[in-house]
Amino acid sequence: MSLITRRRALAFGTGALVLPSAARADAYPSNPVTFVVGYAAGGSTDINARELAQVMTPLLGQQIIIDNKGGAAGSIGLRAVASAKPDGYTLFVAVGTNVIINPWVQKGMIDTIASLAPICQITSYQYVLVVNPKVPANNAAELVALAKKDPDKLTYSSSGVGGNNHLAGALFADAAGIKMTHVPYKGTAPAVADVISGQITMNFSSLPPAVSQIKGGNLKALAVTGDKRVSSLPDVPTLKEQGIDVVVTSWQGLFAPARTPTDILDKIEKTAKEAMKNPKWGEALARDGLEQPPERSRAEFTQFVKDEHAFWGKKLKELKVDME
Repeated sequence: MSLITRRRALAFGTGALVLPSAARADAYPSNPVTFVVGYAAGGSTDINARELAQVMTPLLGQQIIIDNKGGAAGSIGLRAVASAKPDGYTLFVAVGTNVIINPWVQKGMIDTIASLAPICQITSYQYVLVVNPKVPANNAAELVALAKKDPDKLTYSSSGVGGNNHLAGALFADAAGIKMTHVPYKGTAPAVADVISGQITMNFSSLPPAVSQIKGGNLKALAVTGDKRVSSLPDVPTLKEQGIDVVVTSWQGLFAPARTPTDILDKIEKTAKEAMKNPKWGEALARDGLEQPPERSRAEFTQFVKDEHAFWGKKLKELKVDME
């Protein structure tokens, strides 16, 4: 991806005054910055965006506004950022699937690699399989047995078609040899709310909105989807521990519209990474069951996004998962 630094010439009489790149970076930001979240308020991405905004705001020197644009597994928010003015004032707090998987599973999806400028990764995380407490299953094996006993009765919600929790459910059903009905929502929060109310059987939820509900008794956790247990739910085994060979992990990152000047991207990256050294951010990640991301430069993160995009394009075809 080529990121072009533009010089703005300011007309002044018959001549022109060129604003140097360094001066422009120093001037940014002179107005509030918006974090666009592609999901409803209360979900994992929304929670993390707000927590990041809290630690970044003092360093940035401007207010950071959260704008929730839920729908289409995050793609409505993604499109809004891709079409925004590339000036650093509209940024996308993305889940990896928004950029990596959505282009392969949604008809008419824009070219996310060409439309967005990666800035930095902010978290790494996995999911937790939760059911309504009244569901007569206390582990993944019992849930599979329940599904086989009464085929097509079980339902699972997701934050939208093509999202990681949709993919996790589809992979789980395929590996276990069962059938489940997928019910997409506009975000994790409403998808989990209907599991709590009993309208939906289960959800592969991101950890932040689920952990407190699990500990409060409103949800029952049967498994986590990574290759190791999480510190916030130490008694919940992985799917692999329970004999189901499924691992689903994800990440969140900060993106800008393509063609955002390099000097502005540099400043956002530097500020975000400095903010993530704040103990309050580390405490928030631990509380939510998330992990600090690997150390990567913006160039390395950009290459990582490209590689993941290509990998999942091939993988989804191999899996032959029905993405609707």
